[in-house]
Amino acid sequence: MISVYSVSLGCPKNRVDTERLLGALGAPVRPVETMAEADVVLVNTCGFILPAVEESVRTVVEAVDEISGLARRPLLAVAGCLVGRYGERDLAAELPEVDLWLPNQSIESWPELLARAVGARVAGVGAVAPGYAGGTRLLSTGPSYAWLKISDGCRHNCSFCTIPSIRGAHRSTPAAELEREARQLLDMGVRELILVAQDVTAWGSDADGNGRGDLRPLLDRLLPLPGLDRLRLMYLYPAGLNDDLLSYLAAAGAPFVPYFDVPLQHAHPDVLGRMGRPFARNPRAVVERIRKHFPDAALRTSIIVGFPGETEEHYAALTDFVAETRFHHLGVFAYRAEEGTPAAAMPDQVDDTVKEWRRDALMEVQAEISEEIMESYVGQRLPVLVDAPHDEWPGLHTGRTWFQAPEIDGVTYVSGAGVAPGALVEADIVEARTYDLVALAEPEE
Repeated sequence: MISVYSVSLGCPKNRVDTERLLGALGAPVRPVETMAEADVVLVNTCGFILPAVEESVRTVVEAVDEISGLARRPLLAVAGCLVGRYGERDLAAELPEVDLWLPNQSIESWPELLARAVGARVAGVGAVAPGYAGGTRLLSTGPSYAWLKISDGCRHNCSFCTIPSIRGAHRSTPAAELEREARQLLDMGVRELILVAQDVTAWGSDADGNGRGDLRPLLDRLLPLPGLDRLRLMYLYPAGLNDDLLSYLAAAGAPFVPYFDVPLQHAHPDVLGRMGRPFARNPRAVVERIRKHFPDAALRTSIIVGFPGETEEHYAALTDFVAETRFHHLGVFAYRAEEGTPAAAMPDQVDDTVKEWRRDALMEVQAEISEEIMESYVGQRLPVLVDAPHDEWPGLHTGRTWFQAPEIDGVTYVSGAGVAPGALVEADIVEARTYDLVALAEPEE
């Protein structure tokens, strides 16, 4: 038995990596709440942007400080994108207290490397479980949902992004491994699977010979799985949302939920061209294509404001686009120049004060849209998937409707008959807030 205190920073893909690692160690793992109880302290880091780097370094330093005073010092392992971005040699020189570095480039070997490092300290650590991506995971998301990472790396070269240099080229996980992993998750009681990758629509593009992704063979395996109540697709690049895929999804129906997370990043072609995203030069066409097949689809996107060269005209066009499109969910980020990216060296960098103002103003536009959309659901009865008890109010739980993804969107606060973590209940929407809903589950007549 290995006692592990783990922290996963950054995106859901990192959480999956942590869960796969801990499930493949070759010995039972007992999650613990404090470092003093642990044989291993694992920090899976993010290094995508500077604030994430700073958070990762701060978390590692805090772990070093805490374990240094313990009578029985646990092994400290640091994994993930911070290591992939800056390299073990440079990081080890700054943080010699770290016992094991696990870079993204060796992710398939993480269980073996960690098991070997901890083997001398903990009796009973055996051979690692076969098939890192398809092995049993140690879930950390509760009984209602789980993320399913279908590929790693990225095949795109956006001028602002560090991911290709950190995680490498795009690599699809074979469909058979993903089906096996999905079945294991459903056998554990999970009711919603959420497919994630740097670009979900790129799955299979490294295997079909023509460089085009095709999700349909994978979805053919996943959609019929017993016990699957919801299948959600996250991070769908615009070019991959072609009519063939959308027609397939429309015909498939449940358990697929018509929620489309499409990272458009901007609306003006001049800015999109500078971003290196020519496949998304006309975001209106992408929205129209989705709504042609799914008139009532829930749309989510992320936007970057203040990109180098963004003018007032560009920003006004973006604001008009957001107001016209009426996204269910919108994330707006002020551009940050990341060392080593082409965008960091571009002329016409936008002043930080202007970037922050544009972000806040666009979020004000979105807040009004979101409030109106949430209000439209009041009086409806909707299925709510219950995630967890509320931290402060006994009897109240947090859950989600079909148009709410976990951890990034608003929630539905639900109470009443049959409400418990992992339950899927029919509930009346009785109140709307800017981003959240309040619901009451009633017994079926």
